[in-house]
Amino acid sequence: MGNSLGKLFKITSYGESHGRCVGVVIDGCPAGLPVTAADIQAELDKRKPGNNIAATSRAEADKVEILDGIFNETTTGAPICLLVWNQDTDASEYEKARFLPRPGHADYPAFIKYGGFNDFRGGGRFSGRNTATLVMAGAIAKKLLKTIDIDIIAHTIQIGNIKAQPVALELIKEKVAKNPLKCADSSAASSMTDLIEQVRKAGDSIGGVIEGIALNVPVGLGEPNFDTLDGDLAKALFAIPAVKGIEFGTGFSAAAARGSANNDPFTVKNGKIITTTNNAGGILGGISNGMPIVVRVAIKPTASIAGPQKTVNMKTMGNTELTVKGRHDTCIVPRALVVVESVIAITLCDFALRANILPRIIK
Repeated sequence: MGNSLGKLFKITSYGESHGRCVGVVIDGCPAGLPVTAADIQAELDKRKPGNNIAATSRAEADKVEILDGIFNETTTGAPICLLVWNQDTDASEYEKARFLPRPGHADYPAFIKYGGFNDFRGGGRFSGRNTATLVMAGAIAKKLLKTIDIDIIAHTIQIGNIKAQPVALELIKEKVAKNPLKCADSSAASSMTDLIEQVRKAGDSIGGVIEGIALNVPVGLGEPNFDTLDGDLAKALFAIPAVKGIEFGTGFSAAAARGSANNDPFTVKNGKIITTTNNAGGILGGISNGMPIVVRVAIKPTASIAGPQKTVNMKTMGNTELTVKGRHDTCIVPRALVVVESVIAITLCDFALRANILPRIIK
């Protein structure tokens, strides 16, 4: 089973889309970290649909409940157990199409792997609903990283074929707050919004690209050869259901570059060794090099769309058509931003503990 992530900062998620709740157990969090329910709720609220045109109409309150591990608004060092209840569920359409696997979803392989015993309602364990567990754990991880001055931000850089223009690193956080898509290029954000509306009216869906950035990461995080920082970040990011591609720094474009252009020259600035460019995305040889970690994540179009699609009946073994009904996101990118931030934070916390950069007691 693969429901846990991390070694020293270890999370185990539980729950299914239409079950009673979804939640997470965090083991290895240092004692003494101030955490309130409001801290966690603030992160969960970033994931909620709200009034975004791209989002589902499923209106979950997602009010976090802290069961254990936090006492007097401070972590105790014991495992932390957090959950949100599933309250706005409607399984009627899923019951009708029980044996009709939805194209683009995990219905068919899950049916085979678990012998038909899996909870198929809303995708069950494979639903994007379960990313709420990553966000809850990420809220704790972000607070831990703040104690060593690591900051994380994700922003939208592409929706469909519309790409944002690059924005200076120091301006991204300020500019992403100015539109619901969290895109630092306001002109591109306007075009992206129009595109999403066109796609929504057509009953279709669309994907995009999220860029995640981690600032002030110390040199030396990563455990080569098989627990590399970029390897574990990629593994964790692929736990987000809609993710289909990942690249660090220049990524795939490095394949067309020459070494003279792609290498990052070293220099000394204010008594600190840095690189003059960051084509490596902050990671060399699987180890952080002190530059900002830059990772881009490709998000596929939401698999559930309004139009008819070809599928099969797993019971009769015949071909048929399926029209997916229910409540679904036209574009999941804006809601996935906080999930990407959370996963990066969780992974960095684990490596910071392994490197003894985070203490076992926060004072």
